Amino acid sequence: MLRLFPVLVFLLFLSACATVEDEDPTEGQTAAEVYRDAREYLDEGEYESAIEYYERLESRFPYGPYAEQAQLEIAYTYYQAQEYESAILAAERFIKLHPDHRSIAYAYYLRGLARYNGDQSFMARWFNQNLSERDPRSMREAFRYFSELVTRFPDSRYTKDAIRRMRQLRDGLAKYEMHVANYYARRSAFVAAANRAKYVVKHYQGTSAVPEALAIMVKSYTELDLPVLARDARRVLEMNYPEYQGRGMSDE
Repeated sequence: MLRLFPVLVFLLFLSACATVEDEDPTEGQTAAEVYRDAREYLDEGEYESAIEYYERLESRFPYGPYAEQAQLEIAYTYYQAQEYESAILAAERFIKLHPDHRSIAYAYYLRGLARYNGDQSFMARWFNQNLSERDPRSMREAFRYFSELVTRFPDSRYTKDAIRRMRQLRDGLAKYEMHVANYYARRSAFVAAANRAKYVVKHYQGTSAVPEALAIMVKSYTELDLPVLARDARRVLEMNYPEYQGRGMSDE
């Protein structure tokens, strides 16, 4: 019997732990009360507790406006906690489940914000890495998310800010392309440099990268002994950006 005593104590301990883990702090509360507590946790910055309460709300009361709002606010809570991938997944779940919800435009906007801000990585903040020098996939995805919002909900209250951020992203993507074009030019890979610069001129009109792209085209075509193309690029540059004094120009 004495040999069994430690085993019995261990089993009782496991049983007590299971009881504690299974205890539902929202038991006996209405949907409104659980939502109220979740919102209080959110407002106080206790994001883990807020998510727990929102999830318990959805589990206990899966239908109705409180559950729908909880699904949306879970995405917002993840965003506030800087857990951007989880915020995107939660926003996409809401979009899929409630395509006609009155707050659906906000879900699209929040998804875009999460990708936009998620790209401002820890390493970039601390080591001052230029956004234009990083992998552009996140920028492209953020642009696509905001574009979906603008296309689907042109009159929403979030559209103006989404357009502003899309302009920033587009400028960043153009600068990234120029970062690559300059990389090729520095290594005398002038065909690749000219092609990359030409892509910027074609696809990123109106951005700050266009005059530099034209200058790279002038230099690259000159180095490649393509005087007609170099002259055409120079003419476009001088006509549209007469004040430009950047590198990449060379005398013909």
